[in-house]
Amino acid sequence: MRNFNFNNFTDIRFGTDQIEAHLHDVLASYGQNVLLVYGGGSIKKNGLYERVMHQLPDLNVFELGGIAPNPKVTSIEAGQKMTKAHNIDVILSIGGGSVIDASKLIASAHYYDGKPWDLVLNTKIRQTLKQLPVVDILTLAATGSEMNKNSVISNPETHQKLGTSGPNSPVVSFLDPTLTYSVSKWQTAAGSIDILSHLTEQYFDQAENTDVQDGMMEGLMRTVIKWAPVALNEPDNYDARANLMWSSTMALNGLVRTGKENGWTVHGIEHELSAYYDVTHGMGLGVLTPRWMRFALNAQTEAKFARYGRNVWHLVGSDVAVAQAAIQATYDWIKALQAPTTLTALGIESNENFAVMAQSAVTLKHLDKVAYVPMTSDDVVALYQASMTTVGFE
Repeated sequence: MRNFNFNNFTDIRFGTDQIEAHLHDVLASYGQNVLLVYGGGSIKKNGLYERVMHQLPDLNVFELGGIAPNPKVTSIEAGQKMTKAHNIDVILSIGGGSVIDASKLIASAHYYDGKPWDLVLNTKIRQTLKQLPVVDILTLAATGSEMNKNSVISNPETHQKLGTSGPNSPVVSFLDPTLTYSVSKWQTAAGSIDILSHLTEQYFDQAENTDVQDGMMEGLMRTVIKWAPVALNEPDNYDARANLMWSSTMALNGLVRTGKENGWTVHGIEHELSAYYDVTHGMGLGVLTPRWMRFALNAQTEAKFARYGRNVWHLVGSDVAVAQAAIQATYDWIKALQAPTTLTALGIESNENFAVMAQSAVTLKHLDKVAYVPMTSDDVVALYQASMTTVGFE
């Protein structure tokens, strides 16, 4: 186990009726001018917008809607202008990870006079800036953005999708599982796969003897595996939605990565897919993860994959048999969620961008040096190619 420092100051308000009980006073404690950030308008269709606005009659609320999945830097630029023009005191972010990611970067850009993309290209700049307080209301269990400092932002003009980290996580997060009842089967599956991927990225790493962290992750993985199918079949099942929502938050709030040494291989490779093809992030991870596992399984990693198989999938047998069966079980679970299992099913029919995507992933994420199992550009291209068909996973 490596040395670590851990702190997380996000105040979690979990459950029903928390918005009515606390939202107004939380926002008012930071000031009168609120920037409300949200996505495509579903909050107005499902009544959440009216429910929230009813709590804020005496506050000055300015709106920035239209935040897209794989949030674009143009939205950050618009938010930066609004925070400066209206002297915003606090940001209220309502949505999933994309909306919250955008809100956190807007909160930093408020204190920056240059282009917000600078803060993505050089995340160190953000550490020197103040950050507006962000209060979020989560509507999709997936990214864990509601309790961490990270944002992932896309720039379509440069075909880049990059991560950036700010000085603060959201100050308060409202987590009401009932707000995810209306989430589509597609997004429920994508979010569940994203949660599992966050855990596997941290589980398979270079640090040894991290039994505390690995045990927590195994429990979270079992939880996601159990409850995702229930949420798909019973969208209004509170226990399913609650367990997925809290698993999402716990998977990426920093706790389970303490003392670990992560490479985040699959995310780096998938970000290239989203940058070039704007695919749903969780679905891209679902296609790539089983293939990466096949690549990463070798004599040195076999024991860890066997532990994964025994403690997460309840498999028995020799290390090699359990390791291989665990990878197949991962693929089968993703397929059972009715998620795409090939890149072609995601609409990617040509390999014309694979070489440049692979080189970018290796360069940006240093996959040839810090990955759980190092990967060259040729390895990544081969992974993309293997992901075009179901060969080996039928």
